Amino acid sequence: MLGSDFLTNYFMRRVYFSSDSDDLALVRQSLAGQTEAFGALVTRYQRVMYTVALRMLGNAEDAQDATQDAFVKAYQRLASFDPSYRFYSWMYRILVNECLNVNRDRRPEDPLDDNAAGGGTPFDDALAAERRDQINMALLQLSPEYRTVVVLRHFAGQSYGEIAEALAIPEKTVKSRLYSARQRLGELLLGWRERGKDEDR
Repeated sequence: MLGSDFLTNYFMRRVYFSSDSDDLALVRQSLAGQTEAFGALVTRYQRVMYTVALRMLGNAEDAQDATQDAFVKAYQRLASFDPSYRFYSWMYRILVNECLNVNRDRRPEDPLDDNAAGGGTPFDDALAAERRDQINMALLQLSPEYRTVVVLRHFAGQSYGEIAEALAIPEKTVKSRLYSARQRLGELLLGWRERGKDEDR
């Protein structure tokens, strides 16, 4: 079984968002015709949105396109934004839908990009790269529903409540999907580990 502590420690790059009031002010300014205000929202969230898209799609070019399309649709639909919700949760919902549309049109072919610096010895970096590749491959084998909750929880650092809000599903469903997704990842990774041991013999 793949423990939640392992996933959290390995994946988590916590994103610290600005206050909701700042986002709402920028939304209001955008609706008033100040296009640079929406540009500020794009700058604020494009990196984490791209990371989510990349982990869901496994292809850098597709992730860039999905992220750009999501921001375009968000701008077009900005008048429908409900200020009682968080802007970034609303953005996540649009982005996730874009990624699901892309996944319906094709299967991922390219490996996930990961440009994180190693910082250790060459041997340590090689091991870390191998572990990243295995986890990325396992992630892409999950169903879209499972992959989405893992990505939002462990790459975007969202709480259960935030994920539920972004996906418009009950928090109980988020926890259930995340538990099942972790179990499936554990099975995949353990299976690869055992096969590697057999090949070494």
